[in-house]
Amino acid sequence: MKRSIFSFVFAAFALCFFAMTSHASAQATRTWVSGVGDDVNPCSRTAPCKTFAGAISKTADCGEIDALDPGGFGSVTITKGIKIDGGGGEAGQVASILASGTNGIIINNSSVNCNYDVIRNLDINGAGNGSVTGLVGINVLQGKNVALEHVDIENFTQQCVNFQPANSMNLIMYSTNLENCAGGGIKSSTTSGTNRINVEKSTIQRSGLGVQATSNSDVNIHNSMVSNNAGGGIEANGATSLVSVDLSTVSNNQVFGVHATASGTMRVTNTSIYFNNGIGMSTDAGSTMLTGNNNWLGANAGGDGTKTGSVTIL
Repeated sequence: MKRSIFSFVFAAFALCFFAMTSHASAQATRTWVSGVGDDVNPCSRTAPCKTFAGAISKTADCGEIDALDPGGFGSVTITKGIKIDGGGGEAGQVASILASGTNGIIINNSSVNCNYDVIRNLDINGAGNGSVTGLVGINVLQGKNVALEHVDIENFTQQCVNFQPANSMNLIMYSTNLENCAGGGIKSSTTSGTNRINVEKSTIQRSGLGVQATSNSDVNIHNSMVSNNAGGGIEANGATSLVSVDLSTVSNNQVFGVHATASGTMRVTNTSIYFNNGIGMSTDAGSTMLTGNNNWLGANAGGDGTKTGSVTIL
């Protein structure tokens, strides 16, 4: 009889223990962070976490992390499909990452179920104590699809966005500002497949080279501004690089406005290329500069440059 009672009590205890363990390790589809949160919390709306790093471990694959209020929520490495939303919408970001001396966000998504990561309404700043020491704003290493929406990335010693995964990926950048990144605004390359980048209604300014497409990169820039970059505006660099620019402004850049080099191809239509301190449309031997005969060029210190052919318009 005693053995039966003991067995019953032990079984009940074990059941409760495993239930509690399972509950504790469960990951929520949506979690929350707050400037007054704590990472020991479950990251629920009523008990939010303090940092993105604290919340992501408690967020399920394909889940979402939302900011409840303004705050600095720290650098984070993303290894799953996730959406991070700082709130605020087009009225302005309310959430930020201060990444002094480190990367702002690393995307290394190995999920087989959810290959899409979204960063929305967020300010990522690499400056601290008056000096710029941040490394890369967003460093993309692995995954399939990344979207940046209403994001400010500024003050990094390397790129604002380093998009150089080993295998091809897709990047959508909408209504985003990249600013004051010494290594450039966006740099793209991959050794397998083709990176595809779409930039819409965005600004890339005061950085090294605004946009550089190198190995296996196809970049489309529409209705955007690339200005005041010390290393030049936009460059297609290499035989497997293609950059298309439409309805945009490329101005006040040093070295060149748009540049095709090392057998790269630039396609430029409906775009203003003005006030660049170099050649407006610069084309190296063996490279291709195609236009729709509808661009506005002028006041480029090194001359406006010439095209090598026309874009086919159907």
